[in-house]
Amino acid sequence: MARIAAGEEEALPAEVVERLILGENPIRVWREHRKMTGPALAAAAAVPNGYLSEIERGIKPGSVDALAKIAKALDVTIDDLCRFGL
Repeated sequence: MARIAAGEEEALPAEVVERLILGENPIRVWREHRKMTGPALAAAAAVPNGYLSEIERGIKPGSVDALAKIAKALDVTIDDLCRFGL
């Protein structure tokens, strides 16, 4: 609780945690939690929208560079995107 109060960690709604635990794509979960559209996230991360869509749908794994850009745009760590098996 101290880390949350200090702004070092974010408290997540139970719905977000449940979606991650159930195996939904973490990029999509975080994007929707941040209230971003796919095209908005793609633009913020400077990755092609089609590529982001393929990563979210599990067609492509995403390069480390792309995942780093996406994580930065979502204000999360790469670990947050991969922890639940991207």
